[in-house]
Amino acid sequence: MDAVELTRKLQEEATCSICLDYFTDPVMTACGHNFCRECIQMSWDKGRGKKGRRKRRGSFPCPECREVSPQRNLRPNRLLTKVAEMARQHPSLQEKDLCKVHQELLKLFCQEDQSPICVVCRESREHRLHTVLPIDEAVQDYKVKLEENMEYLREEMMKTAEVLARDNRTLKEWQEIVKNRRDRIEMEFEKVCLFLAEEEHRLLQALKKEEDATVMKLRENKVLLDQQNCSLEMLLLELEEKREHSALQMLQDMNHPLDRIKNLNIQYPEAIPTNLTTVCRVPGQIEVLKCFQVDVVPDAATAYPYLLLYESQERRYLNFPVDGTICSKDRFLAYPCVVGQTTFSEGRHYWEVGMNLTGDALWALGVCRDNISRKDRVPKSPENGFWVVQLSKGDKYLPMLSAATPFTLMEPPSHMGIFLDYEAGDVSFYNVNNGSHLHTYSQATFSGPLQPFFCLGAPKSGQMVISTVTAWVKG
Repeated sequence: MDAVELTRKLQEEATCSICLDYFTDPVMTACGHNFCRECIQMSWDKGRGKKGRRKRRGSFPCPECREVSPQRNLRPNRLLTKVAEMARQHPSLQEKDLCKVHQELLKLFCQEDQSPICVVCRESREHRLHTVLPIDEAVQDYKVKLEENMEYLREEMMKTAEVLARDNRTLKEWQEIVKNRRDRIEMEFEKVCLFLAEEEHRLLQALKKEEDATVMKLRENKVLLDQQNCSLEMLLLELEEKREHSALQMLQDMNHPLDRIKNLNIQYPEAIPTNLTTVCRVPGQIEVLKCFQVDVVPDAATAYPYLLLYESQERRYLNFPVDGTICSKDRFLAYPCVVGQTTFSEGRHYWEVGMNLTGDALWALGVCRDNISRKDRVPKSPENGFWVVQLSKGDKYLPMLSAATPFTLMEPPSHMGIFLDYEAGDVSFYNVNNGSHLHTYSQATFSGPLQPFFCLGAPKSGQMVISTVTAWVKG
């Protein structure tokens, strides 16, 4: 008997004919057949429920041979218990070791199909031309390959562990670096905030000192003028009273009041200037505004016919006063003006304008609505769509408001900055030379898109540099 047949026979002997599984607590009947105790008990229970099946009280038919046996005549089969346990545990008795088609042991390995086969499969058409090895040799070959791959995986796991450890160290180092930088940023901003607070306090103190000095002078002048006005009023009342007297009474002691009037020392203090010398200058503000800097380029198609534009670096003219240009609907005809190519309807934007102008130059800078009148002369005020600052006679910047009070600077700057915060409704102007604030227009909202606005007053006024473009008025 070969190994396969022996294995099959052992499986049959260790299998219960009722549950068709390996015996569990096997017992033997009087007729010599074996069953699981639980299986034969179930058979008893079914037999009791059927009439005429029991010939004698306490007996039952054997499920295998139908011979009637006493119900209690069951003996435990300990040997069969051991055989069943061996059948369960022995690997050679597992179904996976048998060919599903031929029920033969899987002794060979087909390299083409990469699967175990039996000797019968080897002779079949499916595997006849394939390379076949004994399964033990195939196992050895694959054990070598598995060992090689396991070694490779161990090496890769070691490398992975090293890289993981390195990255963990890097993570801790990086978090420490970020923490130090975060602390440094907070400390530096605290310094700046402290410095700005001190600078704000210093400027407010200087402004308060200037305010108090001017107020004191004005109050002293007020006291002097009040006293002088009181003396004049008393003399006037005295003269009015004498005028009502009779002729003789009027002529009596007339020289006294007249002498007093003659000896009056009337003083009129000089007008005290109200131009502030304390400027609004926030350290670093221009650098912050430059974060919003945009490249503003004048639109040559909108330029006044005799306002010439050329590229500063190449000296290449962008426009000429030729026939036909005056008729353009976009061109300014009333003033030497031009607007930028870019239109703003949201966000924050900052640009700078350089100026090389004569002392009597007239000019204006700022923003305007994109639909302003370009053929008529209109006041450059917010009501007409202009938010500009203008230089007049070389030393005065006039915010173009109908009721605005001009403010005077010691000298006009050669570099102006314009900052537009569209959502906030603000247009601010700065002296880039010293970082001081000049003026801000504030309103709730703008009613439409805005464009940068540039205006030169007259020929020989000098030049205005806008980004890479230079503008000047042809005489």
